[in-house]
Amino acid sequence: QVQLVESGGGLVQSGASLRLSCAASGRTFSIYTVGWFRQTPGREREFVAAISWNGGRTAYEDSVKGRCTISRDNSKNTVYLQMNSLKPEDTAVYFCATPRTTGWAVTSHDYYYWGQGTQVTVSS
Repeated sequence: QVQLVESGGGLVQSGASLRLSCAASGRTFSIYTVGWFRQTPGREREFVAAISWNGGRTAYEDSVKGRCTISRDNSKNTVYLQMNSLKPEDTAVYFCATPRTTGWAVTSHDYYYWGQGTQVTVSS
């Protein structure tokens, strides 16, 4: 059973930084793409960023480009999302996820295993 556990969320002021972590267990983590998504009440889950199995390919949602960096440490089975210059509109529950199969993925329907999420709240 694959388990993903997010951490690092919190309440911060506008302009601050946070680093989210996604710790994985249950299968060979290092061969799978990992993505970060976010969701606010009443809205669909939104893609934020993704990273390929070896970190050689990344993708970002337009509103976070230049402010967020996704990275991974396969020796620790962990993926990170560094978020800088946070804005109130970044407020959401952030989820990490990984597909059932290997390969690149940037849409939520391509992902199968999901964590429970970590709340990020940015005050103005």
